[in-house]
Amino acid sequence: MSDDEQVGDASGKGGRLMGWVFRNLAGPSQVQGAVQGGSRLAREAWKQDLERRKQWSREQRELKRARREARRADRQP
Repeated sequence: MSDDEQVGDASGKGGRLMGWVFRNLAGPSQVQGAVQGGSRLAREAWKQDLERRKQWSREQRELKRARREARRADRQP
């Protein structure tokens, strides 16, 4: 094999073998049980941070929905 030849496919995924290795051996990261370990204070802080992020996302969705409905109301006769 020369130095100019590319290993894997052009999309950069590494080809069929690397895809199989990733799916079956490496796999995507798991988040179940991610809060385990550390101190109780650290776990509570993580949970509070997660809840604040979820609340922010909910508020952003509501704002977006309200803006969309306002635009629709302005367009209707």
